[in-house]
Amino acid sequence: MATLLCIETATTNCSVALGVDGHLVALKEDLGQNFSHAERLHVYIEQLLKEAKVSMSALDAIAISKGPGSYTGLRIGVSAAKGLCFSLGIPLISVPTLQSLAQQATAPNTIVVPMLDARRMEVYSEVYTTDGNRLRETKAEVLTEDSFSAYISEDITFIGTGAAKFQPLSKHSHATFITSLPSAKEMVPLANQKFQAEAFEDVAYFEPFYLKDFIAG
Repeated sequence: MATLLCIETATTNCSVALGVDGHLVALKEDLGQNFSHAERLHVYIEQLLKEAKVSMSALDAIAISKGPGSYTGLRIGVSAAKGLCFSLGIPLISVPTLQSLAQQATAPNTIVVPMLDARRMEVYSEVYTTDGNRLRETKAEVLTEDSFSAYISEDITFIGTGAAKFQPLSKHSHATFITSLPSAKEMVPLANQKFQAEAFEDVAYFEPFYLKDFIAG
């Protein structure tokens, strides 16, 4: 039995989930529009475990949303995850943020484009099928009406904080737009798969996937 704590801090959603053998058993998140990770993350972890009646010592691994996303949010989440792994002596698992976000799209037989706002008209995005196969790697790209034109003949779902930005530009007649935030609950099955495969990170040297260099704003 694998008991995993999943941490999602790549956007404004401070989200933690507890999974057992790939199934969600508890969730704590705020879905807010402002960053509150520094104040709430450790409180949420403590509350989550208390409500689920699971002790820290019962955890088998910590899973972290690795990015891309907010520089500050990712740093806070990764620091917390590393600290727990060091103190508990358990493995660290990383889950790509966009892969996790894509799991929120449930329409069958469609292309899924998870996309996160990256300021101005830029987004971080990938392209998946609904059964989880990645069709295109992660990119930071400036949106135009021709973005994702390679998939113009397909039913397609754009999901994430970048979806609202792209909707006014899109000429895609088969498109669905869902504005949502990544959540730790979608991390649970993905983290469990990695745990079973022993696909662990080096706790000392792991860094978030920022994709772009930090620019002070």
